Amino acid sequence: MHTDTHPLTKDLVGNKLQCNSCHFDGGKTKSLGSFIGTARAFPAYSKREKSVQTLQDRINNCFMRSMNGKRPIIDTEASVAMAAYITWLSEGLPITLNSKKPVNPYFTKVWPNKKTNPLVKKATHKNYLSGKNIYMDQCSDCHGENGLGTEDGPPVWGPDSYNTGAGLSKPNKMASWIKADMPKDDPSLTLQEAVDVAIYIDAQEHPDFDLVKHLFPKEEMGYYNSKVLTEKHTVRSNFKKPWNLDIDIIRGDHKIK
Repeated sequence: MHTDTHPLTKDLVGNKLQCNSCHFDGGKTKSLGSFIGTARAFPAYSKREKSVQTLQDRINNCFMRSMNGKRPIIDTEASVAMAAYITWLSEGLPITLNSKKPVNPYFTKVWPNKKTNPLVKKATHKNYLSGKNIYMDQCSDCHGENGLGTEDGPPVWGPDSYNTGAGLSKPNKMASWIKADMPKDDPSLTLQEAVDVAIYIDAQEHPDFDLVKHLFPKEEMGYYNSKVLTEKHTVRSNFKKPWNLDIDIIRGDHKIK
Protein backbone atom coordinates (compact mmCIF):
# COMPACT_ATOMS: atom_id res chain seq x y z
CA MET A 1 0.00 0.00 0.00
CA HIS A 2 3.04 2.28 0.19
CA THR A 3 2.96 2.73 -3.56
CA ASP A 4 4.98 5.95 -3.45
CA THR A 5 8.07 4.18 -2.10
CA HIS A 6 7.74 0.53 -3.16
CA PRO A 7 10.28 -0.37 -5.87
CA LEU A 8 7.57 -1.82 -8.14
CA THR A 9 5.42 1.30 -8.14
CA LYS A 10 7.39 4.34 -6.95
CA ASP A 11 8.23 5.43 -10.52
CA LEU A 12 4.53 5.32 -11.43
CA VAL A 13 3.42 7.76 -8.70
CA GLY A 14 3.50 11.47 -9.50
CA ASN A 15 2.67 13.02 -6.13
CA LYS A 16 2.91 12.41 -2.38
CA LEU A 17 -0.18 10.19 -2.15
CA GLN A 18 -0.25 6.44 -1.79
CA CYS A 19 -2.98 3.80 -1.54
CA ASN A 20 -2.92 4.14 2.25
CA SER A 21 -3.79 7.83 1.96
CA CYS A 22 -7.41 6.87 1.30
CA HIS A 23 -7.53 3.13 1.98
CA PHE A 24 -6.57 3.19 5.64
CA ASP A 25 -4.59 0.31 7.15
CA GLY A 26 -4.16 -1.34 3.79
CA GLY A 27 -7.87 -1.20 3.07
CA LYS A 28 -8.74 -3.35 6.08
CA THR A 29 -10.83 -0.84 8.02
CA LYS A 30 -14.59 -0.37 7.83
CA SER A 31 -14.17 3.05 6.25
CA LEU A 32 -15.41 4.12 2.83
CA GLY A 33 -11.96 3.18 1.53
CA SER A 34 -12.20 -0.44 2.65
CA PHE A 35 -11.00 -3.06 0.17
CA ILE A 36 -12.88 -5.83 1.95
CA GLY A 37 -15.50 -6.99 -0.53
CA THR A 38 -14.16 -4.94 -3.43
CA ALA A 39 -12.87 -7.81 -5.57
CA ARG A 40 -16.22 -9.59 -5.60
CA ALA A 41 -17.74 -6.69 -7.59
CA PHE A 42 -15.56 -7.19 -10.66
CA PRO A 43 -15.75 -7.24 -13.61
CA ALA A 44 -18.07 -4.22 -13.68
CA TYR A 45 -19.14 -1.70 -16.31
CA SER A 46 -17.73 1.83 -16.03
CA LYS A 47 -19.51 4.80 -17.58
CA ARG A 48 -16.26 6.76 -17.46
CA GLU A 49 -14.30 4.28 -19.57
CA LYS A 50 -17.41 3.02 -21.41
CA SER A 51 -16.16 -0.54 -20.97
CA VAL A 52 -16.33 -3.48 -18.58
CA GLN A 53 -13.49 -2.99 -16.12
CA THR A 54 -11.46 -5.68 -14.41
CA LEU A 55 -10.06 -5.24 -10.92
CA GLN A 56 -6.63 -4.56 -12.42
CA ASP A 57 -8.14 -1.86 -14.63
CA ARG A 58 -9.78 -0.16 -11.66
CA ILE A 59 -6.62 -0.21 -9.56
CA ASN A 60 -4.33 0.94 -12.35
CA ASN A 61 -6.57 3.85 -13.31
CA CYS A 62 -6.14 5.22 -9.80
CA PHE A 63 -2.44 5.76 -10.49
CA MET A 64 -3.34 8.19 -13.28
CA ARG A 65 -5.78 10.17 -11.20
CA SER A 66 -5.45 10.05 -7.43
CA MET A 67 -1.69 9.54 -7.61
CA ASN A 68 -1.20 11.80 -10.65
CA GLY A 69 1.18 9.32 -12.24
CA LYS A 70 1.44 6.73 -14.98
CA ARG A 71 -1.00 3.87 -15.44
CA PRO A 72 0.69 0.54 -14.64
CA ILE A 73 0.72 -1.92 -17.52
CA ILE A 74 -1.80 -4.75 -17.14
CA ASP A 75 -0.36 -8.09 -15.95
CA THR A 76 2.98 -6.62 -14.89
CA GLU A 77 4.26 -7.69 -11.49
CA ALA A 78 2.98 -4.55 -9.76
CA SER A 79 -0.48 -4.75 -11.34
CA VAL A 80 -0.93 -8.44 -10.51
CA ALA A 81 0.40 -8.02 -6.97
CA MET A 82 -2.07 -5.25 -6.09
CA ALA A 83 -5.01 -7.14 -7.57
CA ALA A 84 -3.97 -10.32 -5.73
CA TYR A 85 -3.82 -8.48 -2.40
CA ILE A 86 -7.24 -6.87 -2.82
CA THR A 87 -8.70 -10.19 -3.96
CA TRP A 88 -7.26 -11.90 -0.88
CA LEU A 89 -9.08 -9.41 1.35
CA SER A 90 -12.38 -10.70 -0.08
CA GLU A 91 -11.56 -14.37 0.49
CA GLY A 92 -14.65 -16.29 1.57
CA LEU A 93 -17.13 -13.60 0.55
CA PRO A 94 -19.74 -14.43 -2.11
CA ILE A 95 -19.37 -12.93 -5.57
CA THR A 96 -21.72 -9.97 -5.86
CA LEU A 97 -21.15 -8.31 -9.22
CA ASN A 98 -21.99 -4.61 -9.18
CA SER A 99 -24.28 -3.82 -12.09
CA LYS A 100 -24.23 -0.08 -11.42
CA LYS A 101 -20.55 0.92 -11.29
CA PRO A 102 -17.06 -0.46 -10.61
CA VAL A 103 -16.98 0.06 -6.84
CA ASN A 104 -17.24 -2.04 -3.70
CA PRO A 105 -20.90 -3.21 -3.58
CA TYR A 106 -21.07 -2.20 0.09
CA PHE A 107 -20.71 1.44 -0.97
CA THR A 108 -22.84 1.68 -4.11
CA LYS A 109 -25.35 4.01 -2.44
CA VAL A 110 -22.86 6.22 -0.63
CA TRP A 111 -20.17 6.68 -3.29
CA PRO A 112 -21.21 9.22 -4.10
CA ASN A 113 -23.96 10.06 -1.64
CA LYS A 114 -26.74 11.47 -3.85
CA LYS A 115 -27.88 13.70 -0.99
CA THR A 116 -24.78 15.81 -1.60
CA ASN A 117 -25.80 16.72 -5.15
CA PRO A 118 -28.41 19.43 -4.44
CA LEU A 119 -26.16 20.94 -1.78
CA VAL A 120 -23.23 21.16 -4.18
CA LYS A 121 -25.40 22.54 -6.95
CA LYS A 122 -26.55 25.51 -4.85
CA ALA A 123 -23.14 26.23 -3.32
CA THR A 124 -22.09 29.87 -2.95
CA HIS A 125 -19.12 31.88 -1.72
CA LYS A 126 -20.68 31.62 1.74
CA ASN A 127 -20.30 27.83 1.65
CA TYR A 128 -16.69 28.26 0.55
CA LEU A 129 -15.97 30.49 3.55
CA SER A 130 -17.78 28.10 5.88
CA GLY A 131 -15.70 25.24 4.47
CA LYS A 132 -12.52 27.22 5.06
CA ASN A 133 -13.43 27.80 8.71
CA ILE A 134 -14.25 24.12 9.25
CA TYR A 135 -11.06 23.07 7.46
CA MET A 136 -8.88 25.31 9.61
CA ASP A 137 -10.59 24.08 12.76
CA GLN A 138 -10.82 20.35 12.09
CA CYS A 139 -8.59 19.44 9.13
CA SER A 140 -5.50 21.63 9.11
CA ASP A 141 -3.72 19.87 11.98
CA CYS A 142 -3.25 16.82 9.75
CA HIS A 143 -3.33 18.30 6.25
CA GLY A 144 -1.70 21.67 6.94
CA GLU A 145 -3.18 25.15 6.79
CA ASN A 146 -1.81 25.40 3.26
CA GLY A 147 -3.26 21.99 2.30
CA LEU A 148 0.17 20.62 1.43
CA GLY A 149 0.11 17.86 4.04
CA THR A 150 2.02 17.05 7.22
CA GLU A 151 3.57 13.96 8.77
CA ASP A 152 0.07 13.05 9.97
CA GLY A 153 -1.88 13.55 6.75
CA PRO A 154 -1.47 13.73 2.98
CA PRO A 155 -1.75 16.88 0.87
CA VAL A 156 -5.29 17.75 -0.22
CA TRP A 157 -4.35 20.42 -2.73
CA GLY A 158 -1.25 21.72 -4.47
CA PRO A 159 1.17 20.01 -6.87
CA ASP A 160 1.57 16.89 -4.73
CA SER A 161 -2.14 16.19 -4.31
CA TYR A 162 -4.63 14.33 -6.52
CA ASN A 163 -5.33 15.75 -9.95
CA THR A 164 -8.61 16.97 -11.40
CA GLY A 165 -9.39 13.58 -12.93
CA ALA A 166 -9.58 11.90 -9.52
CA GLY A 167 -12.86 11.07 -7.84
CA LEU A 168 -12.05 13.29 -4.88
CA SER A 169 -11.68 16.29 -7.21
CA LYS A 170 -15.44 16.16 -7.76
CA PRO A 171 -17.13 18.07 -4.90
CA ASN A 172 -19.99 15.57 -4.48
CA LYS A 173 -17.59 12.65 -4.14
CA MET A 174 -15.23 14.55 -1.87
CA ALA A 175 -18.19 15.50 0.33
CA SER A 176 -19.30 11.85 0.47
CA TRP A 177 -15.80 10.84 1.52
CA ILE A 178 -15.54 13.54 4.18
CA LYS A 179 -18.99 12.74 5.60
CA ALA A 180 -18.15 9.04 5.92
CA ASP A 181 -14.54 9.15 7.08
CA MET A 182 -13.38 12.57 8.30
CA PRO A 183 -12.05 13.62 10.70
CA LYS A 184 -10.20 10.32 10.74
CA ASP A 185 -11.34 7.96 13.52
CA ASP A 186 -14.12 10.40 14.46
CA PRO A 187 -16.30 11.26 11.45
CA SER A 188 -18.67 13.81 12.91
CA LEU A 189 -19.49 16.49 10.34
CA THR A 190 -23.02 17.12 9.14
CA LEU A 191 -23.71 16.60 5.43
CA GLN A 192 -23.79 20.37 4.85
CA GLU A 193 -20.48 20.82 6.69
CA ALA A 194 -18.94 18.02 4.60
CA VAL A 195 -20.13 19.70 1.40
CA ASP A 196 -18.75 23.07 2.52
CA VAL A 197 -15.33 21.57 3.26
CA ALA A 198 -15.37 19.71 -0.06
CA ILE A 199 -16.16 22.94 -1.90
CA TYR A 200 -13.28 24.70 -0.15
CA ILE A 201 -10.73 21.93 -0.77
CA ASP A 202 -11.65 21.22 -4.38
CA ALA A 203 -11.68 24.93 -5.21
CA GLN A 204 -7.97 25.12 -4.44
CA GLU A 205 -5.27 24.50 -7.04
CA HIS A 206 -4.85 20.89 -8.22
CA PRO A 207 -2.89 19.48 -11.16
CA ASP A 208 -4.88 19.46 -14.40
CA PHE A 209 -5.79 16.06 -15.83
CA ASP A 210 -5.03 15.14 -19.43
CA LEU A 211 -5.52 11.41 -19.99
CA VAL A 212 -2.95 10.98 -22.75
CA LYS A 213 -0.18 12.32 -20.51
CA HIS A 214 -0.80 9.55 -17.98
CA LEU A 215 -0.57 6.65 -20.41
CA PHE A 216 2.62 5.04 -21.62
CA PRO A 217 3.26 5.33 -25.37
CA LYS A 218 1.00 3.07 -27.40
CA GLU A 219 3.82 0.64 -28.20
CA GLU A 220 4.54 0.23 -24.46
CA MET A 221 1.17 0.48 -22.67
CA GLY A 222 -0.18 -2.92 -23.69
CA TYR A 223 -3.95 -3.22 -23.63
CA TYR A 224 -5.78 -0.16 -22.31
CA ASN A 225 -9.33 -1.29 -21.58
CA SER A 226 -11.24 1.89 -22.38
CA LYS A 227 -13.24 3.29 -25.26
CA VAL A 228 -12.45 6.80 -24.05
CA LEU A 229 -9.01 7.87 -25.23
CA THR A 230 -9.21 11.63 -24.65
CA GLU A 231 -10.28 13.24 -21.38
CA LYS A 232 -9.34 16.54 -19.78
CA HIS A 233 -10.35 18.23 -16.52
CA THR A 234 -9.39 21.35 -14.59
CA VAL A 235 -10.54 22.79 -11.27
CA ARG A 236 -12.65 25.25 -13.23
CA SER A 237 -14.29 22.59 -15.41
CA ASN A 238 -15.04 20.36 -12.41
CA PHE A 239 -17.17 23.15 -10.92
CA LYS A 240 -18.71 24.15 -14.23
CA LYS A 241 -19.84 20.68 -15.26
CA PRO A 242 -22.25 19.34 -14.11
CA TRP A 243 -22.82 21.91 -11.32
CA ASN A 244 -22.83 25.10 -13.38
CA LEU A 245 -20.77 26.82 -10.70
CA ASP A 246 -18.37 29.66 -11.48
CA ILE A 247 -15.14 29.01 -9.59
CA ASP A 248 -14.37 32.74 -9.41
CA ILE A 249 -17.70 33.46 -7.70
CA ILE A 250 -17.29 30.48 -5.38
CA ARG A 251 -13.82 31.58 -4.29
CA GLY A 252 -14.38 35.32 -4.48
CA ASP A 253 -11.23 35.87 -6.54
CA HIS A 254 -9.66 35.05 -9.92
CA LYS A 255 -6.72 32.91 -8.81
CA ILE A 256 -7.77 29.70 -10.58
CA LYS A 257 -6.77 29.57 -14.22
